[in-house]
Amino acid sequence: MDPTIAKKIWASCDAVCFDVDSTVCEDEAIDRLAAHIGVGEAVAAWTAKAMGGGVGYRESLAARLEIMKPSLQAVQACLAAEPPRLTTGVVDLVSALVARGKKVYLVTGGFHRLVVPVGAALGLPEENIFANRLMFHDDGSYAGFDESCPTSATGGKPKVVSLLKQRADHGTIAMIGDGATDMEARPPADIFIGFGGNAVRQKVKDGADWFVHDFQTLEDALHDGAN
Repeated sequence: MDPTIAKKIWASCDAVCFDVDSTVCEDEAIDRLAAHIGVGEAVAAWTAKAMGGGVGYRESLAARLEIMKPSLQAVQACLAAEPPRLTTGVVDLVSALVARGKKVYLVTGGFHRLVVPVGAALGLPEENIFANRLMFHDDGSYAGFDESCPTSATGGKPKVVSLLKQRADHGTIAMIGDGATDMEARPPADIFIGFGGNAVRQKVKDGADWFVHDFQTLEDALHDGAN
């Protein structure tokens, strides 16, 4: 896509879907949780496979969770010890989008309990979060994950965008992310903006309609498009 066209679509879009890990946040929350539990290296290797597009997402997710078996107590302790680290410029960008009347969503293969604080920091309502849900037994031990969540499988993010497209005033949607699962969302997303501020994945850089290394570039393009 011609960069000029990409910037016009970005400036005029009705809604924006952000990936969370390594996009809105500086790191991968599942890797942070794994490190907290003590199985960081084994889980990080699977994360790299999933983000690079070398393995199906649900296969990778199930494998990582089987290694971790995260309890509710472990998730809560991880959040208390290591709150999410937002990427520089994302708060201002989201504020600029909302001020222009654009809808903003977090669409992630991460875990809902870990993403809710991220949404709160960005001023987004919880219903604007599409994420995977962990399941726990009554004693808090790990019981699996909800496979009905669209983002638990490859092709999940396009499903979420398709659902959003059915809503009023959601005719043009932009997807922003660092990984292969984000790139899959276009189509139905009208534009995919690859983000390399925390990690640059060559497959994503090559396939993006527009590739940026910081959120300030996107905020500037909003202002330019309004002039």
